[in-house]
Amino acid sequence: MSLDMTPVHRNLHTKVTFLGLEFEDLILVLALAALMNLLAHFVNGNAHVFGIPLNVFMEFIVPALAVPFLILFKYGRPRGYLTDLARSLFSPKAWCALERDSELTQPYVIEEEE
Repeated sequence: MSLDMTPVHRNLHTKVTFLGLEFEDLILVLALAALMNLLAHFVNGNAHVFGIPLNVFMEFIVPALAVPFLILFKYGRPRGYLTDLARSLFSPKAWCALERDSELTQPYVIEEEE
């Protein structure tokens, strides 16, 4: 009885990208498109940008321009940069490790009584 062997591809660890953008980046573009679609309904019909009605510009051109902007913004940066940037912007800041904690109610080290 022979041993069956299955080929394993060497690039299983690579992330899937589309137009150089990761999955999280495409979600950001889709969220921007949804927001622009919502805001375009409140725009006056007489407004124009470069000869295009403003509501059409907001619905189609702004998300389409977001893709090359994100490609240029992320050029030379590691994978997951946008996610890490968002986490760092929304995470609590620790400015100095030597600063006394204002909410500390009990000491870390309990001194022995003699």
